[in-house]
Amino acid sequence: MKKVSGNPEIIIPGFKFAGIPAGIKTSGERDLALIFSESPAVTAALFTTNKIKAAPVRLSMERLASHKKCRSIIINSGNANACTGKPGLKNAREMMIKTAEELGISTELVCVSSTGKIGVPLPMEKIKRALPALVRNLSPLSLNHAASAILTTDTATKISSRKVKIGRKTGIIAGIAKGSGMIRPGMATMLSFIVTDISINPKALDSALREAVNRSFNRITVDNEMSTNDTVMMMANGNLRNIPLTMRAAVYSRFKGALNDVTYDLARMIAEDGEGATKLIEIIVRGAKTESDAENVASSVANSMLVKTAVYGRDPNWGRIMAAAGYSGAAVDEQKIDIYINKIKLASKGMGTDKESAARKTLANKKILITIDLGIGKETSAVLTCDLTEEYVKINAHYGT
Repeated sequence: MKKVSGNPEIIIPGFKFAGIPAGIKTSGERDLALIFSESPAVTAALFTTNKIKAAPVRLSMERLASHKKCRSIIINSGNANACTGKPGLKNAREMMIKTAEELGISTELVCVSSTGKIGVPLPMEKIKRALPALVRNLSPLSLNHAASAILTTDTATKISSRKVKIGRKTGIIAGIAKGSGMIRPGMATMLSFIVTDISINPKALDSALREAVNRSFNRITVDNEMSTNDTVMMMANGNLRNIPLTMRAAVYSRFKGALNDVTYDLARMIAEDGEGATKLIEIIVRGAKTESDAENVASSVANSMLVKTAVYGRDPNWGRIMAAAGYSGAAVDEQKIDIYINKIKLASKGMGTDKESAARKTLANKKILITIDLGIGKETSAVLTCDLTEEYVKINAHYGT
């Protein structure tokens, strides 16, 4: 495990956290996490767009559709509780009920989330035995423990926070995330839980979270695989006691800006921690006719295995980038496309510039910038991804054994 990414010593007033080993993972690492608010918190969430949804996703979606408030989220790693039929739904529901009993709160105020191997029954006896200790370990200082307990193939915990000035008061937004493999635009195989002590109405929170996710988690890809368990959930407990923010509030844009920063930080950490990754790649597309075209080209290049392996091999193969742009479905004109790697122009108006030698040297960097100017419009987009290595194959060839 690498060092913690982000500040682990964050206190968010009114929230407590815990993360302990429950024996779900054979490694003995933390695998059960709990987030608890001392008062009911306005809650917004986004879930996987995969038509195959894990039991905890289905239950949490149902819960938040009827109740816009939550006090606790129970999360396990090491087992996705997906494709487990009626027993899986029963187990996810029992996790919520038993957690509520231990906390002394209504089951209606508990959500559940899981991540790990698909198709394996959840070891409920281990989880039930661990719940009393999990609740006893709740602490305002244990955000990092919760962050480590939600990981699967990740090599680092992912934590980010921002302070927000609300009148004369200062609130805080903090988030944790997991994600390393099965990552693609569309928020795939990732979990993120964000909390704030700022008071905000449900509609404003939902809108802010959707915007933040679209600008961050929906713009990363590791391997173009979509999970059954993706979840981004945000709780706002109002502990700051400010006038609840609305979408018309003067400071709403400041709140959104801070939330965007937190989710982008977490998205970047996920891309950097892609399974087997050695390089973070940012792909910027500009000069597109439409924003959709820009997004399609960026995603096409980011998901190209040939581009990702070329970056790993320090090969400035701009032809692979050109090809990926061409099959993206976007409007392109070969004779107007310029391609840059780390600001070195490798293609001008669709033809090579013989600058591969200079670009090759920069591909030794840990952070790589690929810029594609389509030259036919004014729209832009960006995607974060990583290189593709032998280690990715090893990890996924043996995952689940």
